[in-house]
Amino acid sequence: MFWWYLGYTIGLWFKVEVKLTEEVSRKHLVFPLTSVKPYFQKEEDKFPSRKRNATPPAIVEVEDSPGPVWQSSKARKSSLNGKDQRQYLVRFENQTADKDKWLAEDVIPDGNLHLRRFRALRRNEQSHQ
Repeated sequence: MFWWYLGYTIGLWFKVEVKLTEEVSRKHLVFPLTSVKPYFQKEEDKFPSRKRNATPPAIVEVEDSPGPVWQSSKARKSSLNGKDQRQYLVRFENQTADKDKWLAEDVIPDGNLHLRRFRALRRNEQSHQ
């Protein structure tokens, strides 16, 4: 195992640990610095803002809905049992924002009608920006 101190770059000194096999360690050690890449033990270390949820988001059944759907405001992709699924944030009629629920398209009552309106509004907003 050898340690190299690489040049001063962007205000930081880099220290690189290189583990070499016995055969390679007897040779003159030259390698391009462009091949050196940072090592991260975990995916979370590489992307600290990307947090994984331990439990998938709950999908609410139609019977649990507090009333007719008033509007859909956001969309997200989620994975349930290994299958990707698009969910929509649904606000129900005469309910406050704390009662909003994430529902799958096939679970939303009159989903085709509401989601058609939702997609049209998003297209309209994007075209005016």
